[in-house]
Formats: sequence, C-alpha cells, structure tokens
Amino acid sequence: MLTQYLLAFLISMVPLVELRGALPYALASGIPTLPAYAVCVLGNMLPVPIIFFFARKVLEWGADKKGIGPFFRWCLEKGHRGGERLRAKATDKGLFIALLLFVGIPLPGTGAWTGTLAASILDMDFKSSVVAVMLGVLLAAVIMGVGSLLVINGARLIG
Repeated sequence: MLTQYLLAFLISMVPLVELRGALPYALASGIPTLPAYAVCVLGNMLPVPIIFFFARKVLEWGADKKGIGPFFRWCLEKGHRGGERLRAKATDKGLFIALLLFVGIPLPGTGAWTGTLAASILDMDFKSSVVAVMLGVLLAAVIMGVGSLLVINGARLIG
C-alpha cells in the first residue's frame, strides 16, 4: 500500500498530469479518500515555490540553448499564454480569483504548474499566488475526486 501512496504523490508532482491524474489513480488503487486527497494535494503543491521562484529564470536561460531551446520556449509560451488569459479575464483585484479558477477547473493545460508559472510571469506576489494556487488545487481535488468516485463506484456496480 505504501507503494500506491508514493506513486500517487509522485504522479501529482508531474507537470500536465498533476493532481488530475494522481487522484483518480489513488482512489482506484484503494487509497482511502481523505489520505488520497492529502497525498495528492501535498504532492501537487510541493513544486509550487520552486516553480514560482526559479522556473521562469531557468526557462529564459535555456530558451536559446541547442537541444533544449525548443522545449523551454514552448514552456515559456505556455506560461505567457496562461498569464495573458488570466489578465484578460480579470483586473488586478480579480487576478487572484482568475488564477484560482484557472488552476481549479481541471482542463488540459491548466493546473498548479502552468498557473504558478503564469503568476510568476505576471509578477504577482508570492503569497497571493500560492494561496490562489492552493485554493485552485483544492477545487480541482473536489471536482476530480467526485468525478473519480462516481466512475469507480459506477464501474463496480456494473461489473
């Protein structure tokens, strides 16, 4: 069982997959609901400070390097697009809510990684960025948890 916990924790740290993939895995593998939430939220939030303070700098540094440049530029462009979508949806006061919803509504290309990078690119302050991302991750956890449990329990009823 420890292996499932560790795998759920690690999956939740992977960009693009994050909690959206880790929580369904955790619940389907038999981890009880509350520990599954805790492990996946913690794993999804752990990289946030590193992303906020260092990802933009590393991506800008590597954008013109041979081999890694195209991928780094793609990541920067993704962060810029996410930031522009946030800015277009909100004034400065509404940027917090826009970031929360951007991270919290589980759609492809949204999540803690992209949201944190976008907040960094938009020069949001660290504290409000982390709080907005954390609340967004919790919202995504509720949405994904309810959806996952409906699918898992529905499959058990059918099978």
